[in-house]
Amino acid sequence: MMAGRDGLSGSDRFAYLQGLVTEFQDADSEDLRTLQVTELFLDMLTEENQNLVEFGIGGLCNLSMDQESRNQIVQTDGVPLVMGCLSSPRDETVLSAITTLMNLTTATSHSQTTNGSVVLCMLRFSLSENPRLRNLASVFLQDYCTEEQVEKAREHMQGHIQSAVGIPLPDNKPFLDSSQP
Repeated sequence: MMAGRDGLSGSDRFAYLQGLVTEFQDADSEDLRTLQVTELFLDMLTEENQNLVEFGIGGLCNLSMDQESRNQIVQTDGVPLVMGCLSSPRDETVLSAITTLMNLTTATSHSQTTNGSVVLCMLRFSLSENPRLRNLASVFLQDYCTEEQVEKAREHMQGHIQSAVGIPLPDNKPFLDSSQP
């Protein structure tokens, strides 16, 4: 097995991150900021290993409830990395990404966390067969987006196939042709 940038193999890195997530509940946020855990979790979002991405976004989801950590994520251009998790094939990763975007939304970050592509994505997720994803996306649209943003996204969707083009819905089953049994 090849070692990553930090010298840890994939399984060692996974175990290390698992330990960090577990210890997160017992540490205060100042300890975590000192250890640059936010940067570590943001870095995990760029990994190919979906386990690492899921742990990274889960950690950021927890950290984003703390005001200083939230500011750090936004100021270090973490919002686009979080948005990238919306295209994950894993439900938990997508749900954590949506929740993280909710936590990151403030008066100053609103334009980043609720840009047109995010609103369009949430509209598509609100059509999901997965009730958790559908409900969380609906809450995002209702509580974090303006009526104008939602209407503009709906207009954009008119006449288009109602799927997440470029953003696969987690565990999305392909549509069957009506002529098939």
